[in-house]
This record gives sequence, structure tokens and C-alpha cells, in this order.
Amino acid sequence: MGNICRSPTAHGVFLDLVEKEGLSEKIEVESAGTHAYHISEPPDPRAQEAALKRDIDLSSLRARKATSEDFFKFDYIFAMDKRNYHHLLGMAPDEHEEKLKLFLDCAPQLNISEVPDPYYGGRNGFEVVLDMIVDASRGLLADLKNKHDL
Repeated sequence: MGNICRSPTAHGVFLDLVEKEGLSEKIEVESAGTHAYHISEPPDPRAQEAALKRDIDLSSLRARKATSEDFFKFDYIFAMDKRNYHHLLGMAPDEHEEKLKLFLDCAPQLNISEVPDPYYGGRNGFEVVLDMIVDASRGLLADLKNKHDL
């Protein structure tokens, strides 16, 4: 929603995987929120702390709001939950709606479709969300490598 918890965590985790695989020249990673609550702010300190425990630094990321232009720029757009999915779907140009997916579609083994918002859930909520995001990021990267012969 505000691009300070789930989305920048996914951004940082996925970017870390992309860099470790040597695919930075082929895969661009970006994150954005559906609301303008925290424009230009860094990720929530609790999200940063949880990521740093896994050697992922989110401190350089800054919140921004998603735009309809993102659907022209990016090949894939992921929402963390159904509420944000529907908000993004409302801004998607008709010809690019198929680019939008739920992020946990990339981790079907979890048997859940939405990444819960950890903002009000205490420190442990950020760890749980991070685990989900790591699983989905691994699944996404495997899928991209397979589909695009990377």
C-alpha cells in the first residue's frame, strides 16, 4: 500500500537473488505502493532490520506510488494482496492487465494467496512475511530463468 513494508522487502530480496545469479543486466527490479502515504520515505525500520538479519540491505530504497505507466514499462507487476491487486487492476491499461499477478502465485507450496501486512503485527510479523517473500522470490526467479532462457 504505502511501499514501506512488503513491496520494498520483495524488491530487496528479489534484487539480491538476481545479483547473486549474475542477472542484473537482464532483470530490472522496482517496487511501488498503491497509495501515496510514504512517498520518498525509506522502508519501515522493522522491515529493514528483518532483511539485514539475512544480509539484505533495504536502506537505499524509497517509497513511490505505482502509476499506469508502470504497466507499459515492466513485463510483470505483482501485488501483495487482493486489495492492492484490485487497486492496480483499476489503473492497468486493458492491454496490459495480464501482467498483474499476486506475488504468492510464485510460491504455490505455501497454499496462501496473500502476503499479510506486517505493519501492525509486531517484529515477528516481519520475519514471517520475509519467509514468504523469499519463497516467492525464488519461485519467480526460477520461472523467469525457465521462460526466458536466462
